[in-house]
Amino acid sequence: MRAISQDVLGGPDVLKEIEVDRPEPGPTEVLVRVHAAGVNPTDWKHRATGGLLGEPPFVLGWDVSGVVEKVGFGVALLEPGDEVFGMLKYPFGHGSHAEYVAAPSRYFARKPPNVDHVQAGAVPLAALTAWQALVDVADVQPGQRVLIHAAAGGVGHLAVQIAKARGAYVIGTASAPKHDFLRGLGIDEAIDYRTTDFAEAVRDIDVVIDTIGGDYGPRSVRTIRPGGLLVSLVLTRLEEFDAGEVRTAGLLVEPDHHSMKEIAALVAAGRLRAEIDTVVPLAEAAKAHARGETNAATGKIVLTVAGG
Repeated sequence: MRAISQDVLGGPDVLKEIEVDRPEPGPTEVLVRVHAAGVNPTDWKHRATGGLLGEPPFVLGWDVSGVVEKVGFGVALLEPGDEVFGMLKYPFGHGSHAEYVAAPSRYFARKPPNVDHVQAGAVPLAALTAWQALVDVADVQPGQRVLIHAAAGGVGHLAVQIAKARGAYVIGTASAPKHDFLRGLGIDEAIDYRTTDFAEAVRDIDVVIDTIGGDYGPRSVRTIRPGGLLVSLVLTRLEEFDAGEVRTAGLLVEPDHHSMKEIAALVAAGRLRAEIDTVVPLAEAAKAHARGETNAATGKIVLTVAGG
C-alpha cells in the first residue's frame, strides 16, 4: 500500500511516497481503508524535530476517515463496509497518512451521513482535543466565560463550536481578517491579538484554552477569575510560572469512543463542522505541511487518499 514516510528530519521536502505492507487487524482491531486524513500541527512539528517519536523513519498522521475493510476477532461494534472516523493513539499510534490503518475498533465512531470523508477526516484529533479540554477537564457550564486562543485555527474553531454548544459565552483571539469567520461560528467576542492585549481587554474568565504556549499561559492567568482554569494544549511546563489562585491542567489528546460518538452527534445535528482550508492528494503531502507551517490556515488541512 502507499504511505507517506521520511528517512530524515527536516522540511516538507523530506516527505516521500513509499510502498509498505498492508497491516492486518489483530483481536479487537479493525482494518480501515483511509479515504481522508487530517494534517495537524503535530504532524509538521514531528516531521521537523522528531518530537515524541524520535528519529525516523515513520509514517505520520492521526486523523482517519474511511471504510472498515476487515474486522479482527472480538469486534462487535463494527463490520466491513461501515463508514467510520476517529483518531489513532497519540503519539505512538501514528500512521494514517497511508491507504490503510489497523487500530482498535473503539478508536472509531460511525461517520455521520451528512458529511463526506474530507469533512470527517478533518474532525477527530482537533475535536477530541477541544472536547476533552472543555467537557472532560473543564466541565464547561452554560453562561461560563471561555477564552480560546487561536480561535480560527484547527483546534480553536472546533473548540468555539463545542463551547457554544455547551452554552458558554465565548471569546477568541485571532487576526482581524478572521473575525467574520468566527462570528459565523457564533463567537461572542473576537480580539485581534495584533492590535489588542487580550490580557488587558478581558476579565472574569472561567476557562482559558491555550493552543499557543509561550507567554500566553502566564498572560492568560491575569484574565481568569480566582478558582478558574487554564488548560494548556501545548507542551508547556505549567509549574514554571505562578498561576496564583488559578487552576492549571496540561492535556494530551487520547482516542475515546464515547467522546467520538458525542462529537458525531454534534456533527450530525449541524452544530459542529470543520472549516476546510486546503485539500491535497496523499502524494502531495509536502504541500499540506508547507501550507500548515505558514500559520495562515483557517480551519483544517486534509489529505485525500481513496475517494474522499
